[in-house]
Amino acid sequence: MLLRRPVSAGMGDSGAQRAAVSAWNRSKRVTWAWPSFVAAATLIAASFSPAHAEPEYWELEWQYTDFTRSSVLCEDILSAFGFSGGKDRIPAIDNPLFGTVADAAESLAGTEPVITVAIGGEAKAYPLSILLVHEIVNDVVGDVPVAVTFCPLCNSSVVFNRSVNGEVLDFGVTGNLIHSDLIMYDRQTESWWQQFTGEGIVGTMTGAQLEILPVRIESFDRFRDRFPQGQVMRIPANSELDYNSNPYAGYESRDRPPLFVGQTNAVPPPLSYVVAVDDQAWTLDLLRARGRIVTDDGLILEWTPGRNSVLDTPLISEGRDLGNVTVQRRLDNTLVDVAHDTTFAFAFSAFFPEGNLKTLSD
Repeated sequence: MLLRRPVSAGMGDSGAQRAAVSAWNRSKRVTWAWPSFVAAATLIAASFSPAHAEPEYWELEWQYTDFTRSSVLCEDILSAFGFSGGKDRIPAIDNPLFGTVADAAESLAGTEPVITVAIGGEAKAYPLSILLVHEIVNDVVGDVPVAVTFCPLCNSSVVFNRSVNGEVLDFGVTGNLIHSDLIMYDRQTESWWQQFTGEGIVGTMTGAQLEILPVRIESFDRFRDRFPQGQVMRIPANSELDYNSNPYAGYESRDRPPLFVGQTNAVPPPLSYVVAVDDQAWTLDLLRARGRIVTDDGLILEWTPGRNSVLDTPLISEGRDLGNVTVQRRLDNTLVDVAHDTTFAFAFSAFFPEGNLKTLSD
């Protein structure tokens, strides 16, 4: 399917649209105030739905992207930065720095969340407080090239193997979204990739699929207990970005995500948390109430308390308790982790409209 030109209805250069873009351009990635972000984002979303009014605009910023190959429509894409261009405005981390768990304990509270990647005897933790700012980390764990990703608008934490058909890719942030979810790009071909699914959606890599790795989003305390010799990612050296404020404080308490232009299910509410495994999902409320769920196909989901939300309070260590989730399957009398995501109901329903979502009422 070609990335076709959007229809012109509602796409004129209106005063409201210009004002929205101007307001957005004045805001900075990690220093905006949340009310200003919501106001600008809501106005942008109301003014237009595609990322840019003209496909030719994309081609100015993406000279090496093959826009004749795509599995999505232009009008499904929304830019987080209006018409100003968003490529690498959110800077990915390419050479992450690490310290010991003892070093990390000086700045991380025990209940703060990290993405834990354990491969080949090596274990690394990536604090969500840093991923809020950078969204992508290109790294190597246990000799496996990985992309550690976090989309705050979907609360989606996904780790990919960066090797595709024998080639190792490096990923950056396009500044564009589908269903409020981060669209990544690889620097080798400048193809675009959907973070929620790991699918190539625009460019020469359209239709390719990144391998999603089984990881855990857990509290720093749990990582430290499981891997006392593990490594914890530190803030990049000489970075001038703001890691002390939370631009997404209060996000999870909204009625709906401000940058989502599709339909959302009324039950459960759009910004309620769900645990997703492929096209299956369970609300976090259901898993919390039961503590443990065993499915007919052998999945074992468990919930324990003690992990903060990053989208609740200005200080992450004071965020509400989302708890620690594990998803495993028994293999040869051993429990092995299964790739999963704790995300929002609207995102799961958008990417898996025919998916099976179980709630407390089921």
